[in-house]
Amino acid sequence: MVFTAGQIAGILEGEIQGNPEIAVHKLAKIEEGEKGALTFLANPKYTSHIYTTKASVTIVNKDFIPEQDLSTTLIKVDNAYESFSKLLEYYNEVKNNKHGIENPVFIADSAKYEKDVYIGAFAYIGANVVLNSNVKVYPNVYIGDNVTIGSNCTIFPGAKIYSESIIGDNCTIHSGAIVGSDGFGFAPNKDGSFSKIPQTGNVILEDNIDVGAGTTIDRATLGSTILRKGVKLDNQIQIAHNVEIGENTVIAAQTGIAGSAKIGKNCMIGGQVGIVGHITIGDNVRIQAQSGIGRNVKDNEILQGSPALNYGDYNKSYVHFKNLPKLVSKINQLEKKNHCE
Repeated sequence: MVFTAGQIAGILEGEIQGNPEIAVHKLAKIEEGEKGALTFLANPKYTSHIYTTKASVTIVNKDFIPEQDLSTTLIKVDNAYESFSKLLEYYNEVKNNKHGIENPVFIADSAKYEKDVYIGAFAYIGANVVLNSNVKVYPNVYIGDNVTIGSNCTIFPGAKIYSESIIGDNCTIHSGAIVGSDGFGFAPNKDGSFSKIPQTGNVILEDNIDVGAGTTIDRATLGSTILRKGVKLDNQIQIAHNVEIGENTVIAAQTGIAGSAKIGKNCMIGGQVGIVGHITIGDNVRIQAQSGIGRNVKDNEILQGSPALNYGDYNKSYVHFKNLPKLVSKINQLEKKNHCE
């Protein structure tokens, strides 16, 4: 896609300083800019690069006054970083503005979908599926029976959505993610073997949820596994059966949450965190990476370690942990001195 500086300035309501007809077709860092590229300057420490960049167009703050000659056309805005982010959103909307049904696909006769949907090649749409306005289903996606997907959702290639799942508006599910797979439920038998417990519930994703690539969200044994509005999941996360995650909680990659854990709203959970089942984590909790959570957590706690401790206590304890060899040596010396006396 090609845009002129004038078109970009119109989108951003910016002021052009330079050639309004110059065209760009790609994005670049300011220090790596080349002809045909669009870049931005928001951080003052990168200011020197604006005088050497070969980018055709650069977005800058309105208060930027060049001290040397420039070869790049400027678009001056109130906030260069926010404007560049806005432009990225616009670019993605245009790039992903797909419509229509490709071939071959399988769509069950009982499935319902709006005219403006996109269904990519080799997708499977099961019985009684409902796809609302502006849903985009990319190639090789599987959508099982009785699934409902709200408006403005994007399901990227290879994602799998099992039967009975309910997905709200403005959700994004990335490649390889699985929504609604069976929970890990097995009952031990007297002979040491295990019998599978049927997983008869479903998964509910409310509005404005992002599910990262390779993430799995298990269906409930009974009832629903529920992610509330605004939850953001990174790649390769495991959400077990009957888990509930509160509004606007964000979770980084490789975290695992065991069955029936309840996590509050506005929490931030780092990568590789392990959370045991059947516990409750309050609102506004911060959990540092690689922590292990094995107890209920109150609102506003900050935790680190395995098992996790209060963040401040952990840091104080870690100072002593690093000094353990010296402390042991001193203790041994004192014991020898006392023994000699």
